[in-house]
Amino acid sequence: MSTGQHLSSSSHRSSRMYKAAGVLTLLLAGLLAGCGGMTQSQSTNPPPNNNPPPPQGSLNDVNHIILMLQENRGFDEYFGQLNNYRTAQGLSPDVNGTPANAQQIARDNVTILTPFHMNSMCVEDLSPYWNESHNARNHADPTSATATMDGFAHAAGGNSLNSGGADINGQRVMGYYDDSDLPYYYFMASQFAISDAWFAPAMTNTPANRMYAMAGTSHGVVNKPLSQVNIPTIFDELQAAGITWKNYVPDYPNGSSLKSFPAYAKYLGTNIVPMSDYFSDLQNGTLPQVAFIDRDSKNGLDEHPGGVQIQRGAAYVKKIVDALMNSTAWQDSIFFLAYDESGGFYDHVAPAPTVSPDGILPVLGAGDTCTTLTGPACDFVYTGFRLPNIVISPFSKAHYVDHTTIDTTAILRLIEIRFNVKPLSARDAAQPDISTLFFDFTNKPNLNPPTPPSQPTSGPCYINSLP
Repeated sequence: MSTGQHLSSSSHRSSRMYKAAGVLTLLLAGLLAGCGGMTQSQSTNPPPNNNPPPPQGSLNDVNHIILMLQENRGFDEYFGQLNNYRTAQGLSPDVNGTPANAQQIARDNVTILTPFHMNSMCVEDLSPYWNESHNARNHADPTSATATMDGFAHAAGGNSLNSGGADINGQRVMGYYDDSDLPYYYFMASQFAISDAWFAPAMTNTPANRMYAMAGTSHGVVNKPLSQVNIPTIFDELQAAGITWKNYVPDYPNGSSLKSFPAYAKYLGTNIVPMSDYFSDLQNGTLPQVAFIDRDSKNGLDEHPGGVQIQRGAAYVKKIVDALMNSTAWQDSIFFLAYDESGGFYDHVAPAPTVSPDGILPVLGAGDTCTTLTGPACDFVYTGFRLPNIVISPFSKAHYVDHTTIDTTAILRLIEIRFNVKPLSARDAAQPDISTLFFDFTNKPNLNPPTPPSQPTSGPCYINSLP
């Protein structure tokens, strides 16, 4: 072999060696790069979880909507001190409660009244009628668009004077209760959900506000209807849609809030039934899809001012709610506790602007505010005052306080959305969809119901003196 041939062979071998080394280097680099890339991919994109995501809940998971209206209590009166209780439980003080500077001028136009803790579980009655409510909202100009919220004591004092009462200065409007008096309500209001902007539908007394709760309007009524009001209620619409419903009436049959409507005669004895049927329906698994629980005035359990001991009413509500929580219906129910109107007690939040339900003006009598005067407050374009309320459900957001302005017809709107029936009036149609406010349908925060405290019923009861 010549020298040239030897060098050429060596060069070929060297070339092959370099190529092999290069290939090996590339392979190693690729392997390292691939390992590095896999590590990076694994750190940012973990292996897929083969378990399906939990199903998303919705309002359609609710099969029972229950509304119970007690009588004539104000938000500041019952829940104005709720932040103190929430703070003691480690919760945020989210409630728009009674401000530190709350006050009213007494009927004597001299005495300054400030909030005080009531000792008596009873109180002399007040009048939340059309005239007194407008007076409370603005004492100097009751038909005005401006709410000065300065006439509560004037209205209550005048009512006491005219009825032979003891509190002619109206001091009782500033009395309040707290968790030492109503431990059950304070616990439930903090465990479940509430609104601090829930208003009575109309600035007047019980009959008209209960009509709004049934029909989305009072059809012009501001006091007690003098004849039957021939308009449909939510229950007529549910009946036509094939949705089950009942009106449970403790003072059966006369205590039904449907008595002013044609529905009363039509459904008495079938859908309008004694209160005892509520408990048997829970036991038998036959609770209807929609239920309205009337107040028990006959036995003094409705919390109405004027000799009724409020603790007994709260204990009665507890019995009703406990029965639901211990039944199979609990898992897919919403129970709304509220009051028909505020009873004339002081509240620092002005009634909210709203829409007239049907364009019908208030039907007034001689001497009623707005018979000789005119003004924005002479129509149903303002709500009444704020109401205590608790939204009790396995779906209720825990410890939740909502601040969205609503009135009681928002419950009608919720029923209409859930069961696909049309709005009854412009008022309920205008309400927010509260299914998006109070509830967590996916996680069901209160599916396992809590154990509420007992509610004492032994507090003193007197009405001729304060506190």
